[in-house]
Amino acid sequence: MNKQQLGMKLSFLGGVGEVGKNIMALEYNNEIIIIDSGLAFPSDDMPGVDIVIPDITYLINNRQKIKGILITHGHEDHIGALPYVLQDLPGVPVFASKLSVALIENKLKEHRKVKCKPIAVKPKQIIKLGSFQIEFLKVTHSISGAMALAITTPVGTYVHTGDFKLDYTPIDGDAMDLVRLAEISRKGVLLLTADSTNAERPGFSMSERKVGATLDNLFIQNQKRRIIIATFASNVHRIQQILNICEKYNRKIIFTGRSMLNICETAAKIGELRFNKDIVVDVNNIDKYTDEQLCILCTGSQGEENSALARMANGEFNRIEIGTNDYVIFSSSAIPGNEKEINNVINLLYSKGANIIYESLAEVHVSGHAYQEELKTLHTILKPKFFIPVHGEYRHLRAHCNIARDLGMNDRNMLIPEMGDTIQINKNAIKKIGTVHSGIKLVDGYDISDAGGIIQRDRMQLASEGFCVVTITISSKFLSLTSKPDIITRGFLLLKGNEEILEEAKDLVLESIIATNFKTQDWTAIKNNIRKILQTFFLKKVKRKPLILPVIIETK
Repeated sequence: MNKQQLGMKLSFLGGVGEVGKNIMALEYNNEIIIIDSGLAFPSDDMPGVDIVIPDITYLINNRQKIKGILITHGHEDHIGALPYVLQDLPGVPVFASKLSVALIENKLKEHRKVKCKPIAVKPKQIIKLGSFQIEFLKVTHSISGAMALAITTPVGTYVHTGDFKLDYTPIDGDAMDLVRLAEISRKGVLLLTADSTNAERPGFSMSERKVGATLDNLFIQNQKRRIIIATFASNVHRIQQILNICEKYNRKIIFTGRSMLNICETAAKIGELRFNKDIVVDVNNIDKYTDEQLCILCTGSQGEENSALARMANGEFNRIEIGTNDYVIFSSSAIPGNEKEINNVINLLYSKGANIIYESLAEVHVSGHAYQEELKTLHTILKPKFFIPVHGEYRHLRAHCNIARDLGMNDRNMLIPEMGDTIQINKNAIKKIGTVHSGIKLVDGYDISDAGGIIQRDRMQLASEGFCVVTITISSKFLSLTSKPDIITRGFLLLKGNEEILEEAKDLVLESIIATNFKTQDWTAIKNNIRKILQTFFLKKVKRKPLILPVIIETK
């Protein structure tokens, strides 16, 4: 069997069946390139977890085959896991746009053990990694420097869109390179993998310039008020428009929130943000200006607990106190799962007398992902032989396949991937040929652990069932109890009115200890016996299974 019959392989380690944690491996003839290295944020059943990253055991086991990592853009769901990936894959080169490189370098400053100097590439630039020739193509998205990839392989041309939309009037004046995509199409596109986030939404997405026009009107309507805008720190084009409007109406701007400060400083340093530095003032000098002279640009559009806007809403921001003359603009949409937190912040702001506007009330946000008609345009231009939808939950992937089918693609020429799937593509066929090790790792402070580990199970039990500490003091000289066991409970049993239950629990522990032969039984067995007795007791009495922590203290 020749190499072309074997084809190229795509292995999905994240980003399918979910929004976030994007990473996949393209393989041909014992050579691998990695596309993106993103994170996801923890769900409600992951207490204490900071971020979720992909399990890259497959890549670690094939380290010698890896030629490089290609980054489509600088959002966290595409670069957030990179420090951890590079920790396990030292020396692998990373290629990304100028802004993406700057953001990656900022992240790597917090991971000093990781030695990597990402390489900046420009649109239309071509690099060669082993058997792969990669051309980077300009796309429009909700962050500067977003790129699609046109990868020439010995089997055929593979196009990966990354996250994109068709914005014909982008803020930087540099629209998505449809001309080059059409040129690539004329030579034939074997495979397309494309963003499916908005595949269920009909029509076209709105241009970013529309948001600018809306914000301009809101500034006119609220000339005497202090304006506070919460948006995604990574949306440099949105921030550029806000800076332009502030300069137009002689307002000073205050940046608040760590990520907002970092990204704006980084983007300005490399020329992605351009503005008169005189309009920026430090938050510590806020008292020198009247409300109508100020615009506060902050993080917290998703209701994040420690964000700048949440601290303002809670009255915990030192220099900024929300009042009746504040006009708060949520220039964002709710990420699924964040609705409750956002509503809590909105209610707190309302309770302090603020005026608030958000997406459902005005056109203050646009999506960075293509709607159905834009996806149709892409498919029509590229005319791929085979298609795999990516970047979305299963329903989004299915909806994207429906679009391709409506445009004439045969069902046998497209596949919906699942996590861990390896799909082989050659000139004649596309098929799933197996799975690779996949899953998630949980980053908790400085520790990285597998999902469902002992710590996570204990945290979930603590959250839902509470805990009970049983203290037993034993004389090492006489091998007997020195006092009656002590029991402390938290989170499942009110002390008041339940004294009898606690006394009964102590008596049960006492009976088990009295019956223990300390000469023949070790402490571990004694503790396990106490756990078993109390778990059965509390389940019967209060319908709870608390975490039982027996503590044995030895005295002379």
